[in-house]
Amino acid sequence: MSVHVLVTGSSRGIGAAVVEALSGREARVIGHATSAAEGRIAADLADPAAADRLWDEALARLDGRIDVLVNNAGVFEAVADDADPDVWREAWDRAWRINLQAAADLCRRMVLHVRERGGEGRIVNVASRAAYRGDSPAHWHYAASKAGMVAMTKSIARGYANRGVLAFAICPGFVMTGMADEYLASRGGDKLLADIPLGRVAQPEEVASVAAYLALEAPASMTGAVLDVNGASFVR
Repeated sequence: MSVHVLVTGSSRGIGAAVVEALSGREARVIGHATSAAEGRIAADLADPAAADRLWDEALARLDGRIDVLVNNAGVFEAVADDADPDVWREAWDRAWRINLQAAADLCRRMVLHVRERGGEGRIVNVASRAAYRGDSPAHWHYAASKAGMVAMTKSIARGYANRGVLAFAICPGFVMTGMADEYLASRGGDKLLADIPLGRVAQPEEVASVAAYLALEAPASMTGAVLDVNGASFVR
């Protein structure tokens, strides 16, 4: 029986690589993006109701069963500390809604789904190195939202392991995706690379291979694990 998977933020970068990695492993995968395309459901996760609609549509397309949820969707948008207060708060609200609240809403649906049908369900949350190391002065909100995602993952793992829900998080550093390219250039790519002992940023396929392992192969005793993929730029 194939594994049924929902992957958010699947139009490019890590999410697209996760879909490809899982599709090559005989999984049935439904992706998500802000615009519709073949194999993807359109949803704007800044809308408070969008995550529940996304889950319902994915569940229908996957014949009433979702075995694995991969929360990858996120925004990485700068806001200056001296921005207008309304602009500042909107940046925080948007990061919180997309990076954390929507992921939380989908995690909740997975927990309830497993409770209703029995068996096992897996959650893989793509957080960030920033959850532990922090980020730039223009990205407090991003780091805070990803720290929340890690704490949420640990809470789910501790609270629901005995009810069949396994939860894992991945904390990538810089990954060569469209979201990171502009930031790398703006901060002087060579200088940033000097802070990565490996000497390069990760490729989306590297993060996807970790996500696929957690989704399909990781032993149940690993639940609650947070795995780093950052070229040793931050070692815990």
